[in-house]
Amino acid sequence: MPELPDLEVFQQNLSKVLLKKKLQEIEVPVAKKLNVTLPALKKALVGQTLTDIRRSGKELHFIFGKTHVLGMHMMLHGKLYLLKPGEEQKFTIALLHFSGGHTLALTDFQRAAAITLDPPEKEAPDAFSKDFNAEWLTAALAKKKTTIKKFLTDQKQVLGIGNAYADEILYTARVSPFSICSKIPEKKVADVANAVKKVLKDAITKINKTHPGIIAGEVRDFMQVHVPKKEKSPGGYPIKHLDKGGRTYFTDEQELYK
Repeated sequence: MPELPDLEVFQQNLSKVLLKKKLQEIEVPVAKKLNVTLPALKKALVGQTLTDIRRSGKELHFIFGKTHVLGMHMMLHGKLYLLKPGEEQKFTIALLHFSGGHTLALTDFQRAAAITLDPPEKEAPDAFSKDFNAEWLTAALAKKKTTIKKFLTDQKQVLGIGNAYADEILYTARVSPFSICSKIPEKKVADVANAVKKVLKDAITKINKTHPGIIAGEVRDFMQVHVPKKEKSPGGYPIKHLDKGGRTYFTDEQELYK
């Protein structure tokens, strides 16, 4: 599933092509998750100009005019394509036809990716927001009995972080992903908060450098520990993994607090 750095890059690259373009038509071949009727969706968006594209947690938000937002969630296997005239893609969920001959396709062979008209505002702080900092994280973890990895990947707690980047963040902070939130010392909580910003920002830079123009997929080959075929961490320790609710990668360099 695309996480915060992937979506930030997608947003940047899509903006270069689609901003200020008018939506001429929208098709939704798979509408089972659409929160309004197709006629209502068309009435709200067709003829409107795309004024902005933003990332909201693990979604992309397409801002049309001053009134409506089209939310797009890729889920686990969704992909975006900019199609040439006459070009098609299999497993299409939605097609957005813009002026200038640009068509954006959302696909997913599992049919789980979805679009939403005017999605509700999310309550949790985004990992890139000013609200997400060491002070907030210390207070948020104080009474939590879950593990720190579960907390970071729970979109009701923090927006934007998924399985892969949680592993990278916790490796950088040298905190075991199996540590109990309330048991982590305040100084190490600050290390986690700092690692969140650093790891995610560095990832955006690396993805842009190695995959210019990318609008789909996941770039993970630069990661420190969350790489399936990698045997040792940058510190020279064997990389271990545990398959439970998603694969977790970690090393003995990371302190366990419980």
